Amino acid sequence: MGIPEAEITPHVRDAIMSLMAEVDQLRRDVEKMRTRIREAEKLADHDPLLPVLNRRAFMQELGRVTAYARRYGEPAGLAYLDIDNFKQINDTFGHAAGDAALKHLVGIVSGNVRETDVVGRLGGDEFGVILVRSDEPSAHAKAEALRLLISLHPLMMDDVEVPLSVSVGAVVLDGKQEPQDALALADRAMYNAKRKPQ
Repeated sequence: MGIPEAEITPHVRDAIMSLMAEVDQLRRDVEKMRTRIREAEKLADHDPLLPVLNRRAFMQELGRVTAYARRYGEPAGLAYLDIDNFKQINDTFGHAAGDAALKHLVGIVSGNVRETDVVGRLGGDEFGVILVRSDEPSAHAKAEALRLLISLHPLMMDDVEVPLSVSVGAVVLDGKQEPQDALALADRAMYNAKRKPQ
């Protein structure tokens, strides 16, 4: 029920206008808060340097895929990648080159997996790739294909070619291991590959 025009004094009109301005400001503040919450959620799940999941979010996805494999018998693959001689890249070309190498690797990996696959940074120069609906031979083949692609596409820094190579290990996620155990197996497979000459 509205207030009759004749009863609206200048004082009441000012109070109503002030109240409407406060409501409008409150709406803007709520929208800013929602935007900040969305940004915070994204930061909580993504690596601060690279457009991939951070370790925490990657492990959540690994748990989800492992549970799916356990329940439905639908295996997935897990590849573990580690840049060879990453410290040498930093020492020779500087930390900017190290960051560029990480971004270059992520670009190659992300551009050569399916949208349903999941790429995450596990720490430093180590990355994981969850290959959904992949059996063990497929996971090994994809891991090897990624290794080869990275070796064939060196990083260019100020017209200087910075060769990149990775060691890769792969395992199948069949739901029999816990996510942390599967990651440890893939990590061990990667270190075994690192010790072998390519």
